[in-house]
Amino acid sequence: MSKRELDKRKALLLSQIQQQRLDLSAGRRNWLEATDAYDRGWNTLLSLRSYALIASSVMAIWTVRHPSFLMRWARRGFGAWSAWRLIRNTIQQQYH
Repeated sequence: MSKRELDKRKALLLSQIQQQRLDLSAGRRNWLEATDAYDRGWNTLLSLRSYALIASSVMAIWTVRHPSFLMRWARRGFGAWSAWRLIRNTIQQQYH
């Protein structure tokens, strides 16, 4: 290949690389716009992590002092979970 052909090939490759960079930049911007609500929610959840740690510590101390409270809420939680599974399975059977 001659020097001129190599220069043309190099210029073509450089322009393709530049276009790919622009496409990636636009795709990144679109992706960030689409996931913005999820990112804000995740950041909010992370900012509440210290409060959740304090609340779980207080709950642990409370349940040691009042074990019936824990058992009552465990039964309620299990009942709600069982009811949810029953409702979900009933709905799924109706539509299949």
